[in-house]
Amino acid sequence: MKLADLDIVVTAPPAPGWGGRYWILVKLTTDDGITGWGECYASSIGPEAMRAVIEDVFSRHMAGENPENIEKMFRRTYSSGFTQRPDLTVMGAFSGLEIACWDILGKARNRPVWALLGGRMNERIRAYTYLYPLPRHDMTAFWTSPDLAAESASAMVAKGYTAVKFDPAGPYTLRGGHMPAMSDISQSVAFCKAIRAAVGDRADLLFGTHGQFTTAGAIRLGQALEPYSPLWFEEPIPPDSIEEMAKVARSVRIPVATGERLTTKAEFAPVLRAGAATILQPALGRAGGIWEMKKVAAMAEVYNAQMAPHLYAGPVEWAANVHLAASIPNLLMAETIETPFHDALIKGSIRVEDGFIIPPEAPGLGIDVDETLARAHPYHGDNLHLEMQEAPCDYVNGNAFEGGAPAPKD
Repeated sequence: MKLADLDIVVTAPPAPGWGGRYWILVKLTTDDGITGWGECYASSIGPEAMRAVIEDVFSRHMAGENPENIEKMFRRTYSSGFTQRPDLTVMGAFSGLEIACWDILGKARNRPVWALLGGRMNERIRAYTYLYPLPRHDMTAFWTSPDLAAESASAMVAKGYTAVKFDPAGPYTLRGGHMPAMSDISQSVAFCKAIRAAVGDRADLLFGTHGQFTTAGAIRLGQALEPYSPLWFEEPIPPDSIEEMAKVARSVRIPVATGERLTTKAEFAPVLRAGAATILQPALGRAGGIWEMKKVAAMAEVYNAQMAPHLYAGPVEWAANVHLAASIPNLLMAETIETPFHDALIKGSIRVEDGFIIPPEAPGLGIDVDETLARAHPYHGDNLHLEMQEAPCDYVNGNAFEGGAPAPKD
């Protein structure tokens, strides 16, 4: 069995577009006709440029290879061009292709991917969700309203979720870390207070940021949130400042989580060594793929750290997350996004039930990709999957933050 063909589908979820502006899906086919699906989560170049990178990585390092040889293909890619160091774009391309290889291998052996990773450690996987506006909510007002966030949290807990994530602390900008406005700290406290009052101890609060703050600013914000006992303080400063993140972890009585922007064990290992985070959040379509993150999970065990796979993408990456999560002992939870398009794209083959995901028993990733639907929603925009704000934090008028891929205003 050898890898023979590659197809790339860039699909755009309909508005409001939770999960980013577009998803890059890859379809590999072997010389004996087995197909596998993967998803590349890479945001630093546009989808057409990324298409060329994916094609190059496949033709240069994977075409004609047995899909079993994942380690060899990883080392070829990681070493390409005399590098042997993390390259976010190249590893983003490889990650999706690697996921597709696992889908092929599971189908060839008539076993789910988790069975090939050491078996099923977890019979069900605790899911968490971001807080999104409910149908009755004003889409603009939601992001700065503690009361609307509390209503959304109550609705998610009623569905069975035991953890909800929100990020009201202002913009993330290309300028790097900033000192939060006092109004942003007050708003963040108000969100925590309202959501905690709404859900009590039925759900954990996951406080999200996106590397917005300076070390001192993150400490000020984190200490203000401590009375509400969030389960984590996510990526409080830019992810390349490991020692500074460790200072935050030592100064705030909330566990620090990080990892959605990191790639390969080479970037996760320093986080563990420095004590910068006790919860790792790899995005499998960017971080090196399933096998590489299985290694990171093993490293995390040594440091008594837990894994919480990240998702701000489509359901193919989610499926990969589920199989990794099923196979590791130090799983905390896995992010999920429930939209009709996510569900339809894999024909409901994996779902959240009462706040938990049951790992699929079907071969490979256990998903049935609706290729026709994916191709019917091409991406025509000029923006990247996610983007940072160029304008600085507004210390006068306040900050309304909708994320890096805000909903269309039409």
